[in-house]
Amino acid sequence: MAGRTSSRDSREGTYVPEGIADEFTQGEPGEQANGAPSSSEGKQKPDRPNAPALGLVGTLRWMWRQLTSMRVALMLLMLLAVAAVPGSVLPQRNQDAAGVIEYLADHPTAGEWLDKAGFFDVYSSVWFSAIYILLFVSLVGCILPRSMAHYRALRGRPPRVPSRFNRFPAKASATTDASPEEAADAVAAGLRGKISWLPMFRVDRGEEAARGARPASATVSAERGYLRETGNLVFHLALVGLLVSVATGQLLHYRGQAIVTEGRGFANAVVDYDTFEKGSWFRPESLVPFSMTLDNFESEFASDTVAFAQARDFTAHVTVTEPSGAQRPETIKVNHPLVVDGAKIYLQGNGFAPEITVHDADGEVAFSGRVTFIPEDTMYTSRGVVKVPDVSPGLDQIGLVGYFLPTAEVNADGSARSAFPQPVDPLLVLEVYTGDLGLDDGSPQNVYELDTASLTPAVDESGERIKVLARPGETVELPDGLGTLTLGEDLPRYVALDLRHDPSLAFVLVFALLALAGLTVSLFTPRRRVWARAYVGQDGATVVEVAGLARGDDAGLQAEVDRALAAVPGGVVASGGETRPAAVVEAAAEDEPVQTSVVEPVETRSEKD
Repeated sequence: MAGRTSSRDSREGTYVPEGIADEFTQGEPGEQANGAPSSSEGKQKPDRPNAPALGLVGTLRWMWRQLTSMRVALMLLMLLAVAAVPGSVLPQRNQDAAGVIEYLADHPTAGEWLDKAGFFDVYSSVWFSAIYILLFVSLVGCILPRSMAHYRALRGRPPRVPSRFNRFPAKASATTDASPEEAADAVAAGLRGKISWLPMFRVDRGEEAARGARPASATVSAERGYLRETGNLVFHLALVGLLVSVATGQLLHYRGQAIVTEGRGFANAVVDYDTFEKGSWFRPESLVPFSMTLDNFESEFASDTVAFAQARDFTAHVTVTEPSGAQRPETIKVNHPLVVDGAKIYLQGNGFAPEITVHDADGEVAFSGRVTFIPEDTMYTSRGVVKVPDVSPGLDQIGLVGYFLPTAEVNADGSARSAFPQPVDPLLVLEVYTGDLGLDDGSPQNVYELDTASLTPAVDESGERIKVLARPGETVELPDGLGTLTLGEDLPRYVALDLRHDPSLAFVLVFALLALAGLTVSLFTPRRRVWARAYVGQDGATVVEVAGLARGDDAGLQAEVDRALAAVPGGVVASGGETRPAAVVEAAAEDEPVQTSVVEPVETRSEKD
């Protein structure tokens, strides 16, 4: 207290801790804390502490520590999830180029800014890649030092036996006729477990010299729970593996969709797919040059009243031609893809593609081909578009839009619908438009949509739009002398195939399972330490004391201590003034673990040493 009061001096109640120099106290240069002139004249003293500057190396070290902290890693993971949202909400250029053009046309101002910021190429943008790489570096920087620390901990030994057991939350004692060495060996064997190559505890068996009133002792130090940190590291390593696998898959993957009608096929080339998306590292020459022909498509629907018109089965019978020229028949079903050279071909959809021929007013064939009609309901009411731009000179282009009904029911008001998915009574219902289809200006168009804004519909005298009805094998006149339309006798089916190749899928599955396993081990592996001491008591019997410590609340800790003590041969457990055989304690510990209130882990004297 004398030193503390002397540090106050006569500074008018201002307290200055002992050992703090005057230059680190507030005040004007050259003055003491109470405003009196400084005894060191001519010396300029700062008015506040001078903290050392970090410098370039210190700043970089601080930034690295922040980046590799778990807090920043979680923030980056959440930021990556948020950054992926625009990729799901907005059309992406590599998947839907027409959708991007349409969005830019509908939102000229916002679309321009979004395009400059890379929101139409989210997953290849600079900012998304930066978040991805920072997350990867953060995880690696977090894992490496923890792995080295865990490796050193694995090579270390359990902490030495504390001098006093009475302050531990879980403890028990027993007496036995066995020698201290035999009792300690039995406890060590019980802690190791029955499987030698997979011990439950890492055990050290030692000796302790006499200390005070306590004679020489045989000791046991045991520790378990290192798998907890191992599982944690496996989880983080699996996350890194997932990041690498997903990134590799995005760079190397490719996916193509093609609509194939019966009797026709396609080749595994970029130009043969209706839509094709690929990763940045994909090369067209990497495609295996196989081809496939759709021989037949079979569909089965329920006809009973309970599950009327419900789909039962879809089967596409195809012939695959290998690059060597060898052919083999295959089948593709829903959820049963065909695997060809590492790529999976899925059956995504099906429908009707009737043969339609249009003659213009001069009798010339203006259009002839199979037209794909897309089903809109379970009865296969299918909508399609026929664009006829190649008419004779001087004639208006023709656009036809309408429905194909496999089993048509025509109502009294002229409306029609399909009553069953199979072609029992097929009917083609089309509306006719004339004008400029907009195909000559080079702008991409959806083949399944007809822009009627600049077209003129064909109407009757009352102003109602004229509908052209055609059945298989029929030829009907188009209104206003535009020509004729012929519907083919046969009704070919089509299938929508989806080919996917992603070399990272197997790795993604493996790392996902590893992450789940590591997380499970990390969450459910208890971290425990158990110590035992055996010595000869005053009555000549061997006294065995066991204590345990856990990280956090562990309801099974006392049961673990009791099981360790139960391994003592012929032991009698002392518990609150009542003595019980060790075998009884072991059975009770296995049936109903004792609930204990666990105090915070304390540092034992041996740990300090």
